[in-house]
Amino acid sequence: MSFSIAGKTAIVTGAANGIGLAIARHFANHNANVMCADIDETRLEAEFGDLAEGEGNIRYYAGDLRERLTVANLLSATIDAFDRVDILINASRQMMVSDPLDPDADEVMPLLDQNLMTSLRLTQVIAKRMIKQGADDPEGDGSLGAIVNLSSIAARRTQPELLGYSIASAALDQMTRSMAVALAPHRIRVNAVAFGSVMSASLKGALKEHTEFREEIQKCTPLSRIAAPDEVAEAVQFLASDSAGFMTGQIVTVDGGRTLLDAVGAPAH
Repeated sequence: MSFSIAGKTAIVTGAANGIGLAIARHFANHNANVMCADIDETRLEAEFGDLAEGEGNIRYYAGDLRERLTVANLLSATIDAFDRVDILINASRQMMVSDPLDPDADEVMPLLDQNLMTSLRLTQVIAKRMIKQGADDPEGDGSLGAIVNLSSIAARRTQPELLGYSIASAALDQMTRSMAVALAPHRIRVNAVAFGSVMSASLKGALKEHTEFREEIQKCTPLSRIAAPDEVAEAVQFLASDSAGFMTGQIVTVDGGRTLLDAVGAPAH
């Protein structure tokens, strides 16, 4: 089975570091054209500056994707560089610890804005472009586009200190299912990858401050380790490829079995 994305054009958000960066590099290494988007222009330049020169398959665009004008300009830059867009990877996300009992510190609205609304607005804008491209192939039966959202197992777990992040993740899962149904008549697939503990930039920083946290994560994960960002990238590639052509509205879990465990366990005999 081939998971080929060669020759397709993908927009990857959150591409300046962590999982988004891993996905952007992974897609470029598998011969996709990649537009890397992030608010951090300095890191984009550091990661992709040399690669974005000339006629290569990588470009980058810096801007605040919470702004509608930035979203429109990102699409325009992608079309200027590669003529079309076939894949959208909504990997721009943020995690913040919150206080569920403090309305000034619950972080619900900031994380809904960053993790949900940015993905929704991008999906709406990019899907319209995919539909326009599909007008040239009205009788085809293959996918005209693939959208993959990055979610989290926090959508199904209960951690009060991650109230805002959990709510935003659950909302993103529902958005994935709703947009999958809405875009199915246009042959655009929408799926998500919900991941557990992955060695992202934020987790790497947390482990430096709290070294004991690594052992706790491993204890709660049947595969007893933290995932590498490339392992998420591979799942995203599958969902973006034609090999997943009959999959839409699915939340694929990549968590080493963590959501399988009951924290209470069985009584000792």
